Amino acid sequence: MDLSVVIPTYNGADRLPQVLEKLRSQMGTEEIDWDIIVVDNNSSDHTPQVVQDFQKSWNVKAPLKYVFEHQQGIVFARNRGIEESQGELIAFLDDDNFPNSDWILQAYSFGNKHHKAGIYGGQIHALYQTEPPENFKRVAHILLAIRESGDQSFQFNPELLQLPSGAGLVLRRKAWLDNFNPELMATRRGDNDCELSIYLHRKGWEIWYNSAMHLNHWIPAERLERSYLLSLAHRYGLCTFGFRVILVKSWQKPLLFLRVMFGSLKRVILHLVKYNKKAKSDLVNACELEFFWASAISPFHYYLNRT
Repeated sequence: MDLSVVIPTYNGADRLPQVLEKLRSQMGTEEIDWDIIVVDNNSSDHTPQVVQDFQKSWNVKAPLKYVFEHQQGIVFARNRGIEESQGELIAFLDDDNFPNSDWILQAYSFGNKHHKAGIYGGQIHALYQTEPPENFKRVAHILLAIRESGDQSFQFNPELLQLPSGAGLVLRRKAWLDNFNPELMATRRGDNDCELSIYLHRKGWEIWYNSAMHLNHWIPAERLERSYLLSLAHRYGLCTFGFRVILVKSWQKPLLFLRVMFGSLKRVILHLVKYNKKAKSDLVNACELEFFWASAISPFHYYLNRT
């Protein structure tokens, strides 16, 4: 099979129909052999019934399959989806990701052209339920997986933690099976997406931005709340050293420890000087500051959590 779409969902009965409708209306897929796998990650709502209802009226040549994964977490759901899939390319959609009508075509065409691309993502546009704060674009790509990097495709540089966002990520099966079998340290949404790309880069695969793949990411009002955004900034900042350490040799770890800590502390100081009283009162500034602080302590966090 050419491509499998894996949709992990947890209590997504209200969101899932929109995703499946978008996949039902895909264009240009006549020559593509593809299927769709909904991975119910231990939902307590009527997600199974939603999929069953779609299966009864499914008029697309791409089969629609339902599987249940009782162990909660994006890693477990995705792993189950990979196990159940047959596609040479595996495309991940969340239950709040709404792909454009040519998304499958563009995902397949890019993978068919770039054979060394182990993983790639596309453009992710925000559908905000409520208006975001001013200048929110400065942090949207870090905190909410919004990616609008222009209309030219390019290779990411994982050495600088330049990585694709997790929504709409496409993984090559060969890269997964032949070269990837680490013990993932990150099991939550967002963390694992980055770590996956870094491991594949370390194994020699290319990591790409495919500008022709577009999807819309639904952002409900609660995901713009101050406490939620600050918690994300803190969590992602704590991942900084753990991600970078994957790419260095053992003897380089002490140097990396110092570089990440002092480099992040420098960013904290510069940020405080630049924004002064607004460094904490303005939400976007506060998120950046929280990310820099968390990055500074990420080396300590990494080693404390390994003991």
